[in-house]
Amino acid sequence: MTTVRLNSTDNAVSFDTDALVVGVHSSPDGPVPAPGAEGLDDALGGRLAATLDAMGVKGKAGEIAKVPTFGALSAPLLVVVGLGDAPEGDHDPEALRRAAGVATRALAGTARAALALPAADAGRTGAVALGALLGAYSFDRYRTGDAPTAPVGELTVLSRAEGAQAAVDRAVTVAESVSLVRDLVNTPPSDLWPARFAEIAQETGSEAGLSVEVLDEKELKEAGFGGIVAVGQGSANPPRLVRLAYSHPEATKRVAFVGKGITFDSGGLSLKPTSSMDWMKSDMGGAGAVFGALVAIARLGLKVNAVGYLCLAENMPSGTAQRPSDVFTSYAGKTVEVLDTDAEGRLVLIDGIARAAEDEPDLIVDVATLTGAQIVALGWRTAGVMANDDALRETVVEVAGEQGEAAWGMPLPEELRKGLDSPVADIANLHPERFGGMLTAAIFLREFVPAGVSWAHIDMAGPAFNKGEPHGYTPKGGTGAITRTLVGIAERYAG
Repeated sequence: MTTVRLNSTDNAVSFDTDALVVGVHSSPDGPVPAPGAEGLDDALGGRLAATLDAMGVKGKAGEIAKVPTFGALSAPLLVVVGLGDAPEGDHDPEALRRAAGVATRALAGTARAALALPAADAGRTGAVALGALLGAYSFDRYRTGDAPTAPVGELTVLSRAEGAQAAVDRAVTVAESVSLVRDLVNTPPSDLWPARFAEIAQETGSEAGLSVEVLDEKELKEAGFGGIVAVGQGSANPPRLVRLAYSHPEATKRVAFVGKGITFDSGGLSLKPTSSMDWMKSDMGGAGAVFGALVAIARLGLKVNAVGYLCLAENMPSGTAQRPSDVFTSYAGKTVEVLDTDAEGRLVLIDGIARAAEDEPDLIVDVATLTGAQIVALGWRTAGVMANDDALRETVVEVAGEQGEAAWGMPLPEELRKGLDSPVADIANLHPERFGGMLTAAIFLREFVPAGVSWAHIDMAGPAFNKGEPHGYTPKGGTGAITRTLVGIAERYAG
């Protein structure tokens, strides 16, 4: 992973680096240097504005331009990144994250780069560092020869803000966890089956200071985890349930996170079409986010107790696979009729939620790439948030926004519950109508949350995997979505 350090110089002109990154704002008169870029135009003989104008640079958010300095600066290359219109007050941290990410993506292969973006305080310094590190991410494990996307070797954030070093340190920890999740999501299912994911969680989690417990298929069956067993029974790679736990001696609150971990989703006997299957290695993104968040929480030493459950299975068709119309008994004791084996994520989650409730947490949050309906409703970049309490739902949305992760609060209409009635079991896993599928999936999950337990559900089917081109600090492929939100929730509960 790219390294990052802090430097308190206020003279970017003479800073020794291979590439210097500065920001510009858009204006009717052309691009205007943002804080951090002071003195550059003078050093370049007053030619910077004219050069950018000749290049067609407007200062729009995400715009990038590379300008050779011909010895006028210590850095041979000046990288100008657009920040959009100048704000009336402080710069938006997410705008800084994205700008830093655009810059480091554009500097792939550069040995050293320095960022002189508007880092007026510790929070914005951390935002620049985090965006730069996330933008520098590269997944080249399966490439032979030289990697064409080698990231920047070393990054330096220029800031004199009080508390900047602590903010950069946090950014490094969070970026490492997000990168860990991205790696897992990008790993092909031939190399990441449930038992292998559990091994990685055990190794990395233990190194981070987490206690780790793994239940195999026999233990799951004996303990009554009917949902996880049912989903995983069709695969040659049997399921696992991983429990990660972190405790702090001064903690007064406990949070529990539950992640859907379908390491590959064929749809089971309700087979997906090919066009919907080729990216289903990402269907473990929820478990990945929970794993990454628990690792970050432990490394940050937050004053909160936290547990995470990774509900791991591979959903495959075979002679032993669950069938539509099968009925199983969940860990909560309720029976479920399976109408569609491709609605499997909710089946593993209900076991994880019921088990998490036994830890008596102040809050349960489950995270899942759960429904295609989420993408239909909110698109590829915005997660849906539902909860059994309106205030909690809005708090989760607020925390996600603070962390730079797009989320939108969604309702749980009571009239949809009747559609989950089953003639033979306590509940069916699918509503007969396809409309409102994200909402009915959440209503199904809510049925397994014990009374009095605060619960929120995050559906991130779209945000977990970027099938389009890179943007901001987000790469193509696995994004590590919602990892930062879970860390932010833990920070809130740490007080």
